[in-house]
Amino acid sequence: MSEQKIYEKLIRTFPDYPKKGINFIDWMPVLGSPEALQVLTEDLANLVKGRHFTKLAALETRGYLIGLPLAKLLGLGFVPIRKKGKLPGPCMRQEYALEYGTDAIEIQEDAITSSDSVLVVDDLLATGGTMGAANKMIARKTNDIVDLFFIELEDLKGSKSLEYPYFSLIKMKEK
Repeated sequence: MSEQKIYEKLIRTFPDYPKKGINFIDWMPVLGSPEALQVLTEDLANLVKGRHFTKLAALETRGYLIGLPLAKLLGLGFVPIRKKGKLPGPCMRQEYALEYGTDAIEIQEDAITSSDSVLVVDDLLATGGTMGAANKMIARKTNDIVDLFFIELEDLKGSKSLEYPYFSLIKMKEK
């Protein structure tokens, strides 16, 4: 068995948060450790080593926390994917289903072009609904898309809803 990485030691689980039956995977302590954040960023970059991207898009908000340092390390422009109504100017919007109702995310219309190759980043792959919506929205401009996650909750089978190649650094069980 390989030695546990510095960032893996900082991940913790909060049972029954935010509601009973959900185990919240908390990796925020990684942000408090410059060394752990650096190793995490380098390890994520190594997952996509040898692939060419022109943009890195990340999902609000936790995706930004790993997406921004990763974009800097890879030398890529950053595209924020935000909740509806948070970006100025013309935006593309994609709705997606929630347990009870729908929500929507947006990117600015001119943030991605047909010539872009986009790395889409989020912290956690659970059911895949939000990433699926992000992919559908970005695919209106380009189909050159790869998804990247810090943590994948394997038992929730979110990868089955993804249409594009994806990588995840850590695979965990939700329960």
